[in-house]
Amino acid sequence: MSKKIAVFPGSFSPFTKGHESIVLRALPLFDEIIISIGINSAKNDYFSIDERVQWAENVFKNYDNIKVERYEGLTIDHCMKMGAKYILRGLRNSHDFKYEKGIAQMNHSMDSGIETIFIITEPKYSHISSTIVRDVIKNGGDISQFLPEDISL
Repeated sequence: MSKKIAVFPGSFSPFTKGHESIVLRALPLFDEIIISIGINSAKNDYFSIDERVQWAENVFKNYDNIKVERYEGLTIDHCMKMGAKYILRGLRNSHDFKYEKGIAQMNHSMDSGIETIFIITEPKYSHISSTIVRDVIKNGGDISQFLPEDISL
């Protein structure tokens, strides 16, 4: 029986409590979750890839079944390379769903053996986005309440 491996892809710039919650809530569904930190050509990353990888590794340092990888290119290709049959995505609102649905359908067209699994964000985290957190940082605000304990900027 093969392991159930999920890839949780994103730029995670920065990794938030919402991201942490999605991973922890999905953990019982999979044998392994790979947090895959990539370069998104549509985003201008405020933090280096090394910082983003280190943050995710710090948050999940006590979990043997959560790994952190960096990747470039198509998520579907990365999944195949990692042996993952699932893509994990969090949804905060209907706008996220509309955007993620199109990506999931495209990925399924490229490889019908890889399924996208959506987990709805807990209400207490639904207002948190990396984009907004970066904006607060740029303007000198306190973002500690939005980040996991193991991340300090």
